[in-house]
Amino acid sequence: MRTRRRFCRLAVRDSGKTMVDAAMGEIFPVCEKLRYTIAHGEADLRAERRPSGLLPHKAARVEYLPLGVIGVIAPWNFPFHNFFCPTIPALFAGNAVVVKVSELATWSSLRYVEIFAEVLRRRGHSPDLVQIVTGYGETGSALVTSGVDKIFFTGSPQNGRKVMAAAAETLTPVVLELGGKDPMIICDDADLEQAVSTATFGVFNACGQMCVGAERLYVFAGIYDAFVHEVVARAKALRQGPPLQGEVDVGAMTMPRQLQIVQELVDDAVAKGARVLCGGKPRTDLPGNYYPPTVLVDVDHTMRITREEQFGPVMVILKVNSEAEAVRLANDCPYGLGSSVFTRDPARGERLARAIAAGMTTVNDFGLAYMIQSLPFGGLKISGFGRINGREGLRACCNEKAIVTDRLPVRQGMALYPVRPATLELVTGAVRAIYGAGIGKKARGALQIARSLLSLARGQRSTESS
Repeated sequence: MRTRRRFCRLAVRDSGKTMVDAAMGEIFPVCEKLRYTIAHGEADLRAERRPSGLLPHKAARVEYLPLGVIGVIAPWNFPFHNFFCPTIPALFAGNAVVVKVSELATWSSLRYVEIFAEVLRRRGHSPDLVQIVTGYGETGSALVTSGVDKIFFTGSPQNGRKVMAAAAETLTPVVLELGGKDPMIICDDADLEQAVSTATFGVFNACGQMCVGAERLYVFAGIYDAFVHEVVARAKALRQGPPLQGEVDVGAMTMPRQLQIVQELVDDAVAKGARVLCGGKPRTDLPGNYYPPTVLVDVDHTMRITREEQFGPVMVILKVNSEAEAVRLANDCPYGLGSSVFTRDPARGERLARAIAAGMTTVNDFGLAYMIQSLPFGGLKISGFGRINGREGLRACCNEKAIVTDRLPVRQGMALYPVRPATLELVTGAVRAIYGAGIGKKARGALQIARSLLSLARGQRSTESS
């Protein structure tokens, strides 16, 4: 218990989130990542046999081999989680890891790298297999172009483009997780209490500083008024303050600039007709980066806050009248990371989940796709590409190498060179015999093969006799 609390406090001091947010968003996912990797990692990386097709005398398989050195560029919002969760699979797959930690979360990372060194040393490995580098953008650029074998980057689309440009110089492969603007569709048949509670958590957890935060709520007109009434009451009741000085529900934001971004987006929305029902301005009664839980209604898609990642504690609510409208608006966004749907109708939930353009959809809950570590995590559009977590994420740390060996000792190959008049007939006959439509075409192909082989054999004997 003391160890878990110490890790939570490390994350809280660097990020400003509450102890509960740290336990749920930092400790829980890392523990689950470890559990999944230990339980399934060896099976996920075991050599995989593949069919050898038309070459029955050959055995085909895929080996998952280490790449070498993995570079990780981690953001500031979840310092413990963002350090451990990419490093665990990279190490398990046999790689060394260099983590460029955020300049806003460097203090806690010094303890994290010590943990890896201690564990590696105890297991008979070099403690130098995990290293950290610190600094600003130029440090990240140096890591990308340093000769590492792959880069895992988590951050903004703007910086993701810079990473891609730098990686292009050395053709270093990248996996990009570039944030989200996740929609939450709340249907008129949803369980209102469940939807309100989950939406409150999805928006205000970690002060909204989550890539999978619920940033756009599309609420059906039939329950819109009741939903808004409930979430406003809950938002107003949330306690905010320094997370290490008492029990609070919402902590601080990590970066002063992010506070300004949130305010700019709220101001733009209000100027275009949106209404603030609570919050809406930075706290002046608290020292630090405190933005209050905010509820914004009468929002539409002309406003920046429906298209740009806010990364703050603002619940953005839009009224919709149909499934078609909800899906159209949910997809009218350049991001495509996560999403949620609330409905009592399983068929409706499946239908909407499939229609939303996103890497993940959770029905009647929020963010669980990440906690289920067997699932790949990643997005579409400017949310990035590539996957972390699950079998896909572990194999992303590997060279997926195809290997072909002998199943039967067939030593005499078919001599196609030098090319003779019958060589082309032999090849085209084989294509017809194997892939021709119907027995007739296949039979004609087989006859063509026989004639070609006979012709080649005669030519071979003639050559030998001369």
